Amino acid sequence: MTVGKRGPAPKLGLYRLFGYVLQLLYMGCQWKMLPIERDAGGRPEIHHTRIYRALRRWQADGCIDAIFAGSMRRLHEDELLELEVIHGDGTTTAAKKGGDNLGYSGHKHLKGDKVVAFCDRRCNVIAPFISAPGNRNESPLLRDALPGLTRMAQAIGMDLQGATVSLDGVYDCRANRKAIFNRGMIPNIPENVRGLKTPKRGRRRRFDEAIFAERFRTIKRVFAWEDKFRRLLLRLHS
Repeated sequence: MTVGKRGPAPKLGLYRLFGYVLQLLYMGCQWKMLPIERDAGGRPEIHHTRIYRALRRWQADGCIDAIFAGSMRRLHEDELLELEVIHGDGTTTAAKKGGDNLGYSGHKHLKGDKVVAFCDRRCNVIAPFISAPGNRNESPLLRDALPGLTRMAQAIGMDLQGATVSLDGVYDCRANRKAIFNRGMIPNIPENVRGLKTPKRGRRRRFDEAIFAERFRTIKRVFAWEDKFRRLLLRLHS
């Protein structure tokens, strides 16, 4: 409890403190614009900087990671995850009011940050988002995101051996395919001809069009949800 000119500041419960964090993430507003309840004397029950410091402290202590892992463990124990196929993709989220980790995306003609995520067939995000400036190429980000997927699987006892990782053609390169194979999973990526006038020589890559078509009702829905609510709790891992 701190004492100021107007008397002692009330100690806010953990439940209400976390509720303010979720409200800010839902609204996508600035910290100073967060609508804070007032006490009996008409004063704000807490200052927005205290909420910010609490959130950063939870991040540093690993609390946010523990919350995410706990939710994944519960889904896994209740057999609500479908991990035979894992869909991955990246997207750029606009940040018109500024922020950290930003870059201009020439493809989408906006300034923001880029995230790469994985989800199962039921649209459950199964690994924290990895974030990068909007001008970064998506393909190398996959190799940065895969270790997070592996760590999450080990933490909650998920078996990803033999799972199919379905990705867009932008991720078609030898390094990405090798990174997936080395983790015991199978890549399902359409070959990207990249303007070649003649087909590539050698054996054709394994590719299942039916699995690839699922991305429009799985990972694309995840990113549609992100675009609608503007900011995600999982982006706190960036």
